Amino acid sequence: MTINELRFDCRQKQRGDGSVLVIVPRIDGAPLTELIDSFEIDAGMTPAGDAYGGLIPQFYRFGPMEDHFRGLSTDAMGPGTPLLGCECGEWGCWPLMARITVTSDLVIWDSFKQPHRKTRDYTTFGPFRFELRQYGAALDALISAISSDTT
Repeated sequence: MTINELRFDCRQKQRGDGSVLVIVPRIDGAPLTELIDSFEIDAGMTPAGDAYGGLIPQFYRFGPMEDHFRGLSTDAMGPGTPLLGCECGEWGCWPLMARITVTSDLVIWDSFKQPHRKTRDYTTFGPFRFELRQYGAALDALISAISSDTT
């Protein structure tokens, strides 16, 4: 069983006359946006490529990020947690959803879906398995980055 490494990129992005914090998960060093773009393009899905962007917490009340990335924050589009939003900045426009399962020693991201294209098959994308301690450290770093951004 492969164990993956999770990090979060937190970057400011210009939007209108201000900037917003954008969060993109990185799996084994690669942005999730690039991983899903490659998967969808290779699978012949259309549209595909440059469709996804990071989550923008100030655009939607995800709740605490530590809860969100443990799969506890929303059932807004049925079961699943948005890991990415649309490249336009709105997560509901074109989200990448996944099931997040937390066990005693792992966090697993699987059952990926694009809810606006129900016929798409993501069964060979993932699953991604993270060691619980490393996942917790990545969440701690994310929370620290968010709090330093808001102060």
